[in-house]
Formats: sequence, C-alpha cells, structure tokens
Amino acid sequence: MGLQACLFDLDGVLVDTAKYHYLAWKQLANSLGFDFKELQNEELKGISRVESLKKILAWGGLDFPQERQDELASLKNSWYVEMISEMKADEVLPGSFELLEELRTNQIRIALGSASKNAQLILDNTGLTPYFDAIVDGNVVSKSKPDPEVFLKGAEMLHISPSGCVVFEDASAGVEAALRATMKAIGIGSPKELSKAHLVVEDLTKIQLKAIQNLF
Repeated sequence: MGLQACLFDLDGVLVDTAKYHYLAWKQLANSLGFDFKELQNEELKGISRVESLKKILAWGGLDFPQERQDELASLKNSWYVEMISEMKADEVLPGSFELLEELRTNQIRIALGSASKNAQLILDNTGLTPYFDAIVDGNVVSKSKPDPEVFLKGAEMLHISPSGCVVFEDASAGVEAALRATMKAIGIGSPKELSKAHLVVEDLTKIQLKAIQNLF
C-alpha cells in the first residue's frame, strides 16, 4: 500500500506547549501552597488534565472532593489558554513547516491527533491550520492515549486505512497508541524512551519524506 497519510501529535512534535502547561500547573500548585518542579512536569507528558491534577494534588499531599477538583482543572486551563493565546508562528518547532510543506507537495494527507482541547487555538495562532486535512483533538475523542481512538478517528476522517498511516509522537503512550492502531510510529526525542517506535529522530529537521516512505 505504501505511505498515504501522516498523523501528528501536537505538543512536543510541532509546537512546545509543555512550558505553558508547566507554568500554569506551577501557578496552581503555588496558589494551593506548595511548589511544583520541572522534573515532575515530565511525568505529566501525554496524560489528561484530570490525571495530571490528581498527580499534582498527591505531590502536594492534598485531597479534594470531585467538584473542587473540577474547579481547579478549569482554573489551570484558563491560565494555560491565556498563555497560548499569545503564541506565534516563530514558536513552531524547527522542521515542522518544511516537512508539512513536503508532504502536501507530494499529496500525502495530513491529520492532527492530539489530546489537547485547545489544539485549534494553537494551530490558528501559529499558522499551522492550513496544512491539516483533519483535526482530531480532545473535543472529538474521549479516550486518552495509549488508547488508539485518536489516531483511528484521524484515519477514518481522512478515509485512509490505518495500515497506510504514519504517526509522529514524542510520548511513549502516543507511540503505543499508534502501534495499537496498526500504524507506523516515528518517535520524536529520546530513542531510549521511544524504543517501540519504528524510527526515532531528534526533531523534524532530521526526517524527510523518503525516510518515511521507507518504513513501508
């Protein structure tokens, strides 16, 4: 069959919003009377807002009823949205525009597969939106990675068989989701952390269409 579509995670692959998540969670932790370190933030990679909050409260030795937890998750998100509303095209990670351009030129379909509920805002602010044929985000799917729902939905929206798709991911849960969806996986980041991926590169400047096609 060969390569027909590429599906991209957003955070850590095309843009780096981890710093904004970190700053917003830190602001929340500080408002509750404890601190939150950058190293702990690494443990929140690829997991949902609700799960992230549970971990942070546990680190702070706090326990709140569900209603209060919902309020806190919402408060963190409002701070985060404020921060990402200022994002510009120069915050797109190196190699992203070039690779997306190359895929479009060669008629390879492109979809987003992200857990973020703010994906559209980020894509619009950074000028990435026009490259995507389908956008699957946290408003469309209910299951978190490693469940393959987000990528299977992307393939469905593109009308392409999962076996013709390649996923770009920076988190092991995302790589796992791609494999469960019977797609090829390209890891962005550390080969040790992303050892299950078919190929691992440091960032998108290190990958070209030919190398993606060679996975098939």
